[in-house]
Amino acid sequence: MKKMKRAVILAKGRVQRVGYRDGVEEIARQLEITGFVENVKPYDVRIIAEGDDSAMERFIEEIKIKKYPIDVDRLEVQFVDFKSEFEYFEIKRGEWHEELGERLDAAGKLLYKSVELGEESVSIGKKTLEKQDKMLEKQDMMLEKQDMMLEKQDMMLEKQDDTVGEIRGLREDLKSFMEERFDRLEREIEIIKAKLGML
Repeated sequence: MKKMKRAVILAKGRVQRVGYRDGVEEIARQLEITGFVENVKPYDVRIIAEGDDSAMERFIEEIKIKKYPIDVDRLEVQFVDFKSEFEYFEIKRGEWHEELGERLDAAGKLLYKSVELGEESVSIGKKTLEKQDKMLEKQDMMLEKQDMMLEKQDMMLEKQDDTVGEIRGLREDLKSFMEERFDRLEREIEIIKAKLGML
């Protein structure tokens, strides 16, 4: 058999006029917690909750909401005797004009935050475009340098071709010089042999 618990919880922080009670009700419904949630003047929210031991532990953890505009600083939790007096979980609301004011306050905060986020998003977009422009400029500079390097490479290849041509010409000149020289030497040797033969 499940052990049942009842807790009296006081939520402190930014919990009024921000939609906190709706969040608490949603969590209670999901965890099958019964009881109620209500505003307590001037700034807190009181929760009376009943449920089985494990569901209550999860409930207490999950209602520590820190999601704009809600910001729970702390929960004061006191366990008391289980009474089984609730059929479901509900929001106890105040006068209609207070509730309407609270809804308008919450909507205003969310609208302001969405405008703030929109401005932040535009600012980030501008910064991204500026960075992109700088990157494109650098890319253009790199392409210019690459073009210059290719031009230098072409010039070097032309010089290399000229050098190869000169070396080939030099080799041809050297070859013909050497052939002439060998021919002359052979003739001179023939002349010497002929003279030696006469002796």
